[in-house]
Amino acid sequence: MLAYLLRRVMYAVPIMIGVALVCFLLVHIAPGDPLVSILPPDASADLQAQLRELYGFNRSLPEQFAMWVWRALHGDLGVSIASNRAVAGEVFTAVGNTLRLAVVATFIGFVLGCLFGFVAGYFRNSWLDRFASMLSVLGVSVPHYWLGMVMVIVFSSQLMWLPATGAGPGGSSDWAWDWEHVQFLILPALTMSVIPMGIIARTVRALVADILDQEFIVGLRAKGLTHFGVFRHMVKNAAPTALAVMGLQLGYLLGGSILIETVFSWPGTGFLLNSAIFQRDLPLLQGTILVLALFFVLLNLLVDVLQTMLDPRIARV
Repeated sequence: MLAYLLRRVMYAVPIMIGVALVCFLLVHIAPGDPLVSILPPDASADLQAQLRELYGFNRSLPEQFAMWVWRALHGDLGVSIASNRAVAGEVFTAVGNTLRLAVVATFIGFVLGCLFGFVAGYFRNSWLDRFASMLSVLGVSVPHYWLGMVMVIVFSSQLMWLPATGAGPGGSSDWAWDWEHVQFLILPALTMSVIPMGIIARTVRALVADILDQEFIVGLRAKGLTHFGVFRHMVKNAAPTALAVMGLQLGYLLGGSILIETVFSWPGTGFLLNSAIFQRDLPLLQGTILVLALFFVLLNLLVDVLQTMLDPRIARV
């Protein structure tokens, strides 16, 4: 197992290097000058040259990339052009907020998706199957930013049960697991959980339907095993694939939450990316994309290892 883990880590290293290169180049080939947002309209040529030298924009792209990677390895992602604050501090604060939101949303989506999927697959061609399948299709089809606005209108504006925006009372960014803070998490987490719920439900439904047609299930039933016993064996066989789908959905939510966080003004990486794009803040944009991409790579590595531990049929090669 240790040798397998070391091989998987070695495979992840070139992927991370490629991710860093793609993040750097994609941001730099975008049109526009990143210094426009902080330079006054009548800035002199000397001031522009000083700022370009300060941020390293006067160097060639290979030099900029090498310097950026070297500093990133030491935990320095540069300084934000717009706010003049350290990018690492802003990014990791935002990552903590997004990770909290994405984990809660993935947990809700995983529980509901597995519930709907197992019910639909176990009771195939029944009204339960049709109802659960309809919910999963709606979850995948409904635009989550639209659903977020609808939930704000219903639960915040009309019923006034939950706050509409922010991550804490009074616009505070400090987090605590109490009702004053958790109520700000409920609406964005529920909105974000709809898509993974639909995807996991459809995946689990197909898995369960396939497993129930296999010969070992017929053998278990022929031996007189109870429904609960058959269900337990079915869950064990479906768990590795469901876990892999859950891991991918968590990774997608970490990097694809920009619309949800913008609708609810949640101070996460999506909200930070949105600000960095509009302000043309290259260091902040690069740092945020790099950290999110590395999270996705590490999450896939973790899911691969957990899959191998859960399912001995997967070869450790």
